[in-house]
Amino acid sequence: MTRRSLGRRRLRTALGFLALVVVGLVVWGVVWYEGEVSPGPAGPAVIVNVPEGASVSVVTADLARQGVVGSSLAFRIYLILHGTPTVLAGRYQLHRQQGFASVRSALAAGPNVFAVTVLPGTTVSEVAASVGKEVPRHSQSAFAAAARAAPSPWQPAGSDNLDGLLGPGTYLVVPGETDAELVGKMVARFGTEANALGLSAAAAADGLTPYEAITVASIVQKEAISPGDSTAATTHNVGPVARVIYNRLNNGTPLQMDSTVLYAEGRDGGSVTAADLALATPYNTYLHAGLTPTPICFPSAVALRAALHPPPGAWLYFELTSADGTETFSDTFAQQVVAEQLARSRGLP
Repeated sequence: MTRRSLGRRRLRTALGFLALVVVGLVVWGVVWYEGEVSPGPAGPAVIVNVPEGASVSVVTADLARQGVVGSSLAFRIYLILHGTPTVLAGRYQLHRQQGFASVRSALAAGPNVFAVTVLPGTTVSEVAASVGKEVPRHSQSAFAAAARAAPSPWQPAGSDNLDGLLGPGTYLVVPGETDAELVGKMVARFGTEANALGLSAAAAADGLTPYEAITVASIVQKEAISPGDSTAATTHNVGPVARVIYNRLNNGTPLQMDSTVLYAEGRDGGSVTAADLALATPYNTYLHAGLTPTPICFPSAVALRAALHPPPGAWLYFELTSADGTETFSDTFAQQVVAEQLARSRGLP
């Protein structure tokens, strides 16, 4: 065999080996890709948040980070081959090791997880309205009905009113979740918060039932904390307001709280007229001594803590005397008159 022939033979051998390598790599790549496209049974659910304006690369990287897809590269190739959908900002419930086709379909369909926030100072009817507005395929009336049917360990026997008994905070409503399940989560969160504060023992130490202490806290929330403010802006009022309530209860003096009158009218704030004060409802604390039959809103942890551990004091009155929410507390009616005059001089309601 000549040197030239030997060289040709070696070249053919090398090319054959290279071809085998290329074919092997192609086969391996196809097998790898198909395995990524259809990885098998889906795993646990995860929630992926797509920010406003997020690029496809950012979304696919997050999908890979949370284990929804095994490879962001494979998923990008899949989108190139099958079309990249428009992905709206929002939350998506997906699953670990989910097939590419169903991931793509879920992203194309739009967000399927929605947030509902229970704010301190609001009521079941307000939360129901928020659910009806913010969560597709849920209605205000259905949520309200679920709330009436849901039990709470803090309710008195025979009550179907959950005002005061849902935990403030944000809840994520996932696909298929019922109103009853959502209400159950809210009831459970309040229970966790109440137990952390030692509600039962602290209320008993004050000679109250837990429900009475929650009712006090709800009035404190409305009277002491500015609407939408659950931080420190006006929380310095909560302890003294709680003490005023207890002092009036102990004296047999009507509470005379505008917030209770407004609750009976389904109103959240606003002026109280002489006609309002004459309404014959059990929530009119100008006409009736003692606590209202139910809480009038969901109290924050700050308000609930103040109701359980009020500071000492002889205060019987309070008046808003500063635009920053500060209230002046008085032991006597004469002192209250002075505080009211100061409020008027500052143009406060």
